[in-house]
Amino acid sequence: MSIGLVMMGMSILPLVYILSPWLDFANYNLPLWLNILGAVLLIPTAVLFYRSHNDLGQNWSVSLEIREEHSLVTNGIYNYVRHPMYSAIFLWTICQGLLLQNYIAGLSGFLGFGLLYLFRVGREEKMMEKEFGAQYREYKKNTKRLIPNIL
Repeated sequence: MSIGLVMMGMSILPLVYILSPWLDFANYNLPLWLNILGAVLLIPTAVLFYRSHNDLGQNWSVSLEIREEHSLVTNGIYNYVRHPMYSAIFLWTICQGLLLQNYIAGLSGFLGFGLLYLFRVGREEKMMEKEFGAQYREYKKNTKRLIPNIL
């Protein structure tokens, strides 16, 4: 269900907004500089997403699971935050809100992914702690979830 909300919020509703007038009743206006900021932020967002996915390598999975040869990744971008892929997706949803000036299409990505994040990250961290024990607890002490040194 959570993946479905993300797909709806980050793909389907934005496409409906772009390709039809059905959501025009929920439009809003932003200054041009915020549109430009949204477009420019897509570049570091894509780099962060690529880097986090690349650093995970064979450890990445769409579902919460530990595979036989799974290892704890603490290098690369994971040296700074525990969930950089989630950070990248949150940034994407912010860009979406800045670029799609519509309360439904613009904000639905943040809502859909935000719900997935709330339901998933705690379970993911418990799974990692169960699998990697003290090594993961030490890693948690030295890194933040989403933003280095902040959150």
